[in-house]
Amino acid sequence: MSGHSKWATIKHKKAATDAKRGKIFSNLGKELTVAARQGGGDPGSNITLRTILGKCKAVNMPSENIERAIKKGTGALQGAALEEIIFEAYASGGIGMIIQCLSDNRNRSVADVRHTLQRANATLAGTNQVMRNFQRKGQILIDGEGVDEDTLMEAALEAGADDVTNEEGEFEVLTAPNVYNEVSDALSKKGYKISEESGVNMIPSLYNQVSDKAQAESLMKLIDSLEELEDVQHVYTTADIADGLLGDE
Repeated sequence: MSGHSKWATIKHKKAATDAKRGKIFSNLGKELTVAARQGGGDPGSNITLRTILGKCKAVNMPSENIERAIKKGTGALQGAALEEIIFEAYASGGIGMIIQCLSDNRNRSVADVRHTLQRANATLAGTNQVMRNFQRKGQILIDGEGVDEDTLMEAALEAGADDVTNEEGEFEVLTAPNVYNEVSDALSKKGYKISEESGVNMIPSLYNQVSDKAQAESLMKLIDSLEELEDVQHVYTTADIADGLLGDE
């Protein structure tokens, strides 16, 4: 995948961020609840919680929403139990998709995802048919403006990163999942501006080239529709979208 297509996709998605603010807050709230349930409500000792709080700050999530979500996780407030549900699917052109949900109603999640895929002529896949082409990695995306590559490389590797790539002036730092928080924290403290899209993500090991504008736009429409669903947290694909197709260049 060319890094440029990755960043173009992110920029394309951010154009709709304001319209989706409520959904963003809902997704972050669920992540806060799960993180607090697993590691406690103190961000000083729960690095995962601290990382999510950084994302909340970046999108100006109201403090009362944050406090309520954390209290649900610690048990101070009653809340429905959340279950992670993973769907594997194929979009037009054989593009693999991983759809990650956090849900308190499995039947609703299955029905919503299946209906959205069917409308886009996409299909659910069998277990591990798509997942086998992905690896779970920490992925830190950094705006390259004013960043010295050698200095960033040294800082990232010293903090425990596996690799740093310069993709058209924007940087991707990859880590093992268990050290993502430490590396992200170390780079933040050194002043690097980390994209909200960073996190422990599913990274494809194989990609499908997308060079047709209509196909690229259709794929983004499907991703947008899935991400608008109540239970969907993240959508990952094997698409490598050619430069300029999304109108972000």
